[in-house]
Amino acid sequence: MQKITTFLTFKNQAEEAAKLYTSIFENSQIDRISYYGEGTPAPAGSVMSVSFRLNGQEFIALNGGSYFSFSEGISLFVDCKTQQEVDDYWEKLSEGGEKGPCGWLKDKFGVSWQIVPAGLNKLLQDKDPEKAKRAMNAMMKMSKLDIDALERAAEGRETVES
Repeated sequence: MQKITTFLTFKNQAEEAAKLYTSIFENSQIDRISYYGEGTPAPAGSVMSVSFRLNGQEFIALNGGSYFSFSEGISLFVDCKTQQEVDDYWEKLSEGGEKGPCGWLKDKFGVSWQIVPAGLNKLLQDKDPEKAKRAMNAMMKMSKLDIDALERAAEGRETVES
């Protein structure tokens, strides 16, 4: 068992979210669903929490009612090896949600995600400050991140239009 587990509090969509997320990420599964009993804040028999794994990492989703909402101050960061991964996660997670700038999106439940190619940090931290600046400027004009366009911009071979 991992020491720190991400705990997500939904209004009443914990099971729906867990099913969506586990359908998107490989090596994922729902481990346990628990239900509210009599005399609890929600109707008896309704889903209280869902324990699940995304690519082996543990999460817990709770149906906590309308008291809670998600904030962009916390996001789930997805490290992508290929542009195909970026494209797939971007489309699947943003469906019904909101696409944002620089690889950020909100899914249909309001959870913030960052869909990021693995080589981005290397480009942004390049020893050549001009190369890093060009990569940063290109990224700032993108919504979904494009690995090839970022690399071309960093090399000074192309500018990215907003």
